[in-house]
Amino acid sequence: MERQRRVLILVENLPSPFDRRVWQEAGALRDAGYAVSIICPTGKGYDKNYEVIDGIHVWRYRLPTEGEGALGYLLEYGAALACTFFLAWKVLLKRGFDVVHACNPPDLFFLIGGFFKLFGKKFVFDHHDANPELYEAKFGKRDWLYRLMVLLERLTFRTADLSIATNESYRRIAVQRGGMAPGRVFVVRSGPSLERMKITPPHEKIKRGRKYLVGYVGVMGRQEGIDYLLRAVAHLVHDLRRTDVHFALVGGGTSLDEMKALAKRLGVADYVTFTGRVPDAEMLAVLNTADVCVNPDVANEMNDISTMNKIMEYMALGKPIVQFDLTEGRFSAQAASLYARRNNAFDLAVKIAELLDDPARRALMGAYGRKRVENELEWRYEAPRLLTAYETLWAARAARERHAV
Repeated sequence: MERQRRVLILVENLPSPFDRRVWQEAGALRDAGYAVSIICPTGKGYDKNYEVIDGIHVWRYRLPTEGEGALGYLLEYGAALACTFFLAWKVLLKRGFDVVHACNPPDLFFLIGGFFKLFGKKFVFDHHDANPELYEAKFGKRDWLYRLMVLLERLTFRTADLSIATNESYRRIAVQRGGMAPGRVFVVRSGPSLERMKITPPHEKIKRGRKYLVGYVGVMGRQEGIDYLLRAVAHLVHDLRRTDVHFALVGGGTSLDEMKALAKRLGVADYVTFTGRVPDAEMLAVLNTADVCVNPDVANEMNDISTMNKIMEYMALGKPIVQFDLTEGRFSAQAASLYARRNNAFDLAVKIAELLDDPARRALMGAYGRKRVENELEWRYEAPRLLTAYETLWAARAARERHAV
């Protein structure tokens, strides 16, 4: 009888099961018969060092700091690497694993994957963020740290037995910049789960007595463009004289306090609710109440090539979208979105007002987005691609074993 195959997933930037993509991947592997373990940091609501959730074993560690600035990220990632390596040994001794499945950031887990390859394990790189572009987006320069990011990314690809890309743009990076063979790179998009993204009745109290609600869900960081969104709110309120719109922004991050202060300086704090990080039920209540959902991601090289989960989650709930015109954002949303001029807060405000004043168009766009998720983008269409990648991994191993015999 064939032994059960075992996978160890490494993730640093979010706890599991809060990280939706990682949890969906873990669930797909579990359902296909794999024994799945995860190593990740703790986070709000996920404080246990170890627990078993739906058959998936989760080990967590506490990070001493959340990175902000180059030195902060160096400390955070160094601590994460050390904690992850220690826990990987613990998992190996308790449950074992055949594959190290590492999700970035950071592009440092190749050190762990490469080490365990010495003992016959496989290393799968799950490419979530283009870190050189992310560094440039955060700090606005291509210095020695940028070049280090490129080197670490290349070493990660060179160490990996196969790579999983979130879209075709990331696949090109793996092949062209990472030097991977095209047949070893698989696109698995981050499709939403319609079991999780349930359409429910709106909660009118979230609108704070106003006629319309604009919703946002995501990280409160610099490259997410929350400052552009707040300036768009200011244009709506002060220039377009729209006092009938409230904004609900769901999510936490290093820039949350800074964005709250900016809302006050712009004179729109009364028109914006910052919820912070909240459970799914509260997030869904906001999005289901929203008349329009917005994605203000800054137009830069990083965001242009990245697929944003929030876009497809808005679509799953049948919500029309306004966003800046970015390559992967347009690919995901297509006719479910209006596209403002890149990094133009006033045009973002105009597009939001345009949709709010056209309920028929909102309904058509929302229905289009929902249908696109149901027929093309839902996670159930992506899970088989993940399993195909893994079957390729095992087929390659079997071929080498036959050749050795």
